[in-house]
Amino acid sequence: MKTKKVPLRMCLGCSEMKPKKELVRVVKTKEGEVSLDLTGKKPGRGAYICRDIQCFEKARKSRRLEKAFSCRIEDDVYNGMESELRGE
Repeated sequence: MKTKKVPLRMCLGCSEMKPKKELVRVVKTKEGEVSLDLTGKKPGRGAYICRDIQCFEKARKSRRLEKAFSCRIEDDVYNGMESELRGE
């Protein structure tokens, strides 16, 4: 019997490897737009963070999302993603 491999991704906040389904995908489109991808199906380059707001804040403070996407992310984009992550 074959066991199914669970895809692991690294959280940019805490740097822990976790199952992909436990993480939230952040995506950068071809147009350069950065947003949360709660479905995990949006086209574009993806990076992952835990659903924990502290991991988001750590990734933001250390600019890990900006490094992953090689671009500057404006504060209003970060604030929008933070509100979405908090479920507001």
